[in-house]
Amino acid sequence: MFTGIIQAVGEIKQIYPIQGHSDNGLSLGISAGKMDLSDVIAGDSIAVNGVCLTVTMLAGNLFTVDVSQETLSCTQGLDQVGMRVNLEKAMRLSDRLGGHLVSGHVDATGTVVKFEPAGESFVLIIQAPESILRYLTHKGSITVNGVSLTVNQIEGNEFSVNLIPHTLAVTTLQELTPGMRVNLETDMLARYVARLLNI
Repeated sequence: MFTGIIQAVGEIKQIYPIQGHSDNGLSLGISAGKMDLSDVIAGDSIAVNGVCLTVTMLAGNLFTVDVSQETLSCTQGLDQVGMRVNLEKAMRLSDRLGGHLVSGHVDATGTVVKFEPAGESFVLIIQAPESILRYLTHKGSITVNGVSLTVNQIEGNEFSVNLIPHTLAVTTLQELTPGMRVNLETDMLARYVARLLNI
């Protein structure tokens, strides 16, 4: 489990096919940036751009994770050397929940429609697939590339969020441009409620 509060921005430094064949997925070597890895061991979970991945090896400030072909097919940003990624270690039960409950299981990818200044902040508008629209609500939670955000408006198949300067400074969201794809995870509670109500 995660909170969507990013702890560091890292970078994918190495990519290797698992067992020598990309059909098996990819093994990523990721630089952790400013994230402290002293309490991380192999088997721990780290969210990479909102995707929960298991640490397979640690070497200094570099950790490796394996990404299955299934995960690669339904996410973005995990298959390019040099890609900067948002990082968050799995939460402890004693942690403050500054964002919202995030599983690290991406529901879908969306497309950036607009990213523009609005006063001291920025407005980000994303086109979302039909399959997740029913889980979005005004002032509800959404995770974009692992970052916990609040939905401002929903119009048709697009939703908007407001990004404050601090969020832009400590995540990779400042690098978004129209046409880019982003990982989306809807609010876990909304999914459970929809399931219980059979909607």
